Formats: sequence, C-alpha cells, structure tokens
Amino acid sequence: MRPRVLLLGSGERPHVLSEADRLRPFIEQHAEVVLTDFRFREDLASVCADLAIVFGGDGSILRAAKQMGTKQIPVLGVNLGRLGFLANVSPEEFLQCLPGVCAGNCTVLDHLMLRCSIVRGGQTTDSQLGLNEVAILGGPPYAMLSVELYVDSDLVTTYSCDGLIISTPVGSTAHSLSAGGPILRKNLQAFVISPISPHTLTMRPVVDTADRIYEIVVSQPHDTTTVVLDGVPLCRLTALDRVRVERAEPTFKMIEIPERHYYRTLREKLGWSGDVRSHAAK
Repeated sequence: MRPRVLLLGSGERPHVLSEADRLRPFIEQHAEVVLTDFRFREDLASVCADLAIVFGGDGSILRAAKQMGTKQIPVLGVNLGRLGFLANVSPEEFLQCLPGVCAGNCTVLDHLMLRCSIVRGGQTTDSQLGLNEVAILGGPPYAMLSVELYVDSDLVTTYSCDGLIISTPVGSTAHSLSAGGPILRKNLQAFVISPISPHTLTMRPVVDTADRIYEIVVSQPHDTTTVVLDGVPLCRLTALDRVRVERAEPTFKMIEIPERHYYRTLREKLGWSGDVRSHAAK
C-alpha cells in the first residue's frame, strides 16, 4: 500500500514551489499526495497521512512541526535553504531515497519537543509547543538582565546576562550554539541552558535531563523583554511572569536515511573538513 503524504513548505521562499512542482510527478509514482500546503495555513489535525515531505530549510520544518501540533507524523526534509541540519536531504538525494522511504526502508527517530507556558498570577496565560528553543531576550535599552533559573522549583542561580536560552538537542545547533552552547545528539533526552553573554565567566552552559521542570523569572524586565519560541516572539515578559519549560508529550519524528548519518551532517554543515594544515599545504 502506497503511503499517504503531505507536501509542505514556505511558498514564498526561492525555488520551493518550482522544486515541488518538478518533484511531484516522481513523488506520485511512489505515494499518494493527500494535501499540499505551501503557506502553512491548513489544519493538519484532521488529515490522515503517513509522511510529511517539507521543502525548504530548517525554518520550514519548524513551522511544519508547529502546524502538526500534537499529531506529529514522520518528516522528510528536502533542503532548499542554507545550512539544513533538519532539512538535510538534497533534491538529488531525495530522488534516490524516496522509493526506499515509501517502502519502509528507513529509520524514524523521535526527537524531544518542549512545551513553553507563561504563568501569571498562578494562571497559565499561554502554552505552546516548540522544537528548538525558548529564549528570553532583553531588547532595548540593552542593559543586562537579572534572570532567575529554577529547576523543579529549586533556585539554581541568578544570571546577570543579556538573555537566556533553554534548548532541545535539535535546537542545540541553532541559537544555543551561537551563544556558546554544546552540540547534543538530536535524540538525547536533555535540555541545554545557555546564558547569553553572562557577566560572570563561570556561568557556563549546563545540560540536564528533560524530565525536570525549568522555570525562568525576570524580576526587573525591560519594557521590551520578550519570550521567543523557535524564533517567533511569544509575549512580552513582565515581573509577574514565570516562564515554564518542560518536556512535551508529542515527539518530533524525523526520517533518517542510511547515507545521512549524524556526524556526516555535522562535518558538512559546520565545516569540519579535517586537518587545516593539510588544506593549507594544497
């Protein structure tokens, strides 16, 4: 039986629509296309599908994961962007791997997702799923923030910093990496807490289990201090707010093909090309 597939992507991005049109006849040879959405507007909760093919970059996959909500299905990302840690299959590789994927000759890895909740006066005012990270960003006047971190209700420390990032392993190669955080294998069950430009050099990134509840309090936020979830502003932060980050019940399901192993992706995307001395000698 042929799998039912969704075709998703950011239609406003260069080459997305043209590549989707070019590849669609090939896709229909191996699968049944049940929905096409290149504006991320459709409600996917009522759509029965076995696989989502996402055209674009990692941002498109983040949007697709958000659009699927609690009903996550396996994703195969066709990279039409730049880095592509998640969308790491080129159009040429896609032509080679899709028949095997449709025949079930692939591995589906479950990746940790997070739930970010804003608690104000004891009431949850907003709660959303995320795949990459939650970031507390100071904004103007760009003065240092005092950020309290609690783990399972116990105070860990008060950071003096420009902001704080709590990242999943999938997000460890995104904003957290830019802030000096470590790279975690994508299917680890852990969070990374990375302060942004901490005033004290001993305030280093910390990795802890995903089975704990992380809470952030900023007692004196700026007028523009913002909670950002997967690169999208969630809300302005007030002194009365607690930002709660915890493991989400659904998991993000990523299709892994044999030729695209973890360290090959890191080597190619991060430029880990070997001994710089051997390259200098050429």
